[in-house]
Amino acid sequence: MRIALYVHCYYPEHFYGTESYTRTLAREMFRLGHEPVVVTATFPGEPEQKEFIERYAIDGVPVIRLDRNAQPNTSIRDTYDLPKLETIHRQILGEIRPDIVHVCHLLNHTSALLDTTRRMGLPTVATFTDFFGFCFNNKLNAVDGSLCKGPSRSRSNCIACCYFPADGGPSDMRHRFARAVVPPLVSTFPQLAPRTWRGAIADLKARPGHLASVYRTYAAALTPTRFLMNSYRSSGMNVPLELSRFGIDIDRAAKPPGPDGVTRLGFVGQLAHHKGLHLLLAALRQVGGEGFSLDIYGDETMDPAYAAHIRSLSEGLPVAFRGTFPLERTAEVLRGMDALVIPSTWVENSPLILLQALATHTPVLISDVEGMSEFVEEERNGFSFAKGSVPSLADRLARFAREPGLARAMSLLTHYDRSSRDMAMDVVDFYGRTGARAAGARKDVRDDGRRA
Repeated sequence: MRIALYVHCYYPEHFYGTESYTRTLAREMFRLGHEPVVVTATFPGEPEQKEFIERYAIDGVPVIRLDRNAQPNTSIRDTYDLPKLETIHRQILGEIRPDIVHVCHLLNHTSALLDTTRRMGLPTVATFTDFFGFCFNNKLNAVDGSLCKGPSRSRSNCIACCYFPADGGPSDMRHRFARAVVPPLVSTFPQLAPRTWRGAIADLKARPGHLASVYRTYAAALTPTRFLMNSYRSSGMNVPLELSRFGIDIDRAAKPPGPDGVTRLGFVGQLAHHKGLHLLLAALRQVGGEGFSLDIYGDETMDPAYAAHIRSLSEGLPVAFRGTFPLERTAEVLRGMDALVIPSTWVENSPLILLQALATHTPVLISDVEGMSEFVEEERNGFSFAKGSVPSLADRLARFAREPGLARAMSLLTHYDRSSRDMAMDVVDFYGRTGARAAGARKDVRDDGRRA
């Protein structure tokens, strides 16, 4: 089977969750005797490629990468619907001649890809790894940090995310007042908005309906969590959805005992505000830091200002900055932790580091967002705490301080057994089932109103 795997960005420059999922799926499909080809892109604004289309290979799998600098976004509409990309999509798909197209992320390819596969009569499926299909910021976070329920009827909350993305703070009453009043007003009366806003407002209002329409091209889609599945269903997206947990390949040897009297905490991820490391440092300071150590793994060059802030917050605490590490060292890094902390302030969806921790018998402390909490059995393989709450996280840390053997006892009960091969075999079965659906699904997708 020839499989075209589309993803917004890819290795070696991009290596986070969706990219890792795509790479794992491509590698396993190749090992199973199929013919995967990854199609990806360079983001507009990243260093330009030498050629508009570059070709290379990862794990023996061909990769085709187009340069979006050649066709940059000039409006918000271009981020989700850029018809001029149809020509290159048709060219690439004509070269690959896939039996099925599997979209792992539509960003950079836009709905032009789905228009192309529909017109070419190609069975098309997806894996939804975030909220791109109905959420402007992909994170399902409202501007006040609460969980968003999706676009409102007027789309005023999407306008708020675009023009009021960060709270100015409790004392910034003008910001809070404008955030509450302006988006509903300009969504109803766009002529009252500054001229520079009007095109963006129209694009934001059109986005959910346009994507809901074009997503009908998908015969079906996979989601790694029940929370993500339910979120898409609640959004009104008319796509058959199935649950497919991510698979993990890692050394699952029992965790060796750590030093007495110290609970070794770890953080692995982007050093960015939405990952919540500042909350962990504040909680660690609140419990005093005694009896703990914290290893921080992340790239300080991605957001130097935030990294500098984290450095200042860590002064006087038992914290070590370890930089980044190759993927093949993941098990080794996790073996050196008694507990992994994921204090994210946004709605994570089955982050791979969470599953890797569980697979290596490493208990976790996580924000209580459903995309993570559905993997955690409280007091057995981890703890959850109130998202964004330093006192709640500090309370969980204090448990480890009061009970020195707690982390070791939880480690013996912590596991995650699903492998990448298990996942790939399920996806192959999914292709077989949904390929039969595809013809009927394509008949249901009509051209009229597609560009409305």
